[in-house]
Amino acid sequence: MINLIPIGIIHTPYKEDAPFTDFENAEGEFSIEMNPEYTEGLYLLDQLNYCYILFHFHKPKRVPKMRVYPPRGNGIEVGLWATRSPNRINPIGLTIAKIIRIDGNMIYTSGLDIFDGTPLLDIKPYIRDFDMKDDANMGWISKE
Repeated sequence: MINLIPIGIIHTPYKEDAPFTDFENAEGEFSIEMNPEYTEGLYLLDQLNYCYILFHFHKPKRVPKMRVYPPRGNGIEVGLWATRSPNRINPIGLTIAKIIRIDGNMIYTSGLDIFDGTPLLDIKPYIRDFDMKDDANMGWISKE
């Protein structure tokens, strides 16, 4: 058995629907409230511009299927693992956020495509030299 312990809560303006595109420029306040016992782990995170946010999709809309038609797929059917669909076997989400500032146990970020009240599972630093792959492509997304 695998047990994941939420380390905080994500706060966004989105109660029932989150945008698919341009969420980084979304209006409203976006923040992550760390549980107090994990606040010390934020030490020096504010020296980074971006971080990965791993979270639990706690409001799934459908049962996951192994073949799906993504919203931006122009009608193309693809395998679940080739998408970022929130309807997954293990409902774990991943996004990258710009760190605006950290104040105590609060991390203020750029827009997040996440529902308000979503449990935070982990934060990892986004480090340009480690995480950017120059040969990454768009795969099926770029095919018309």
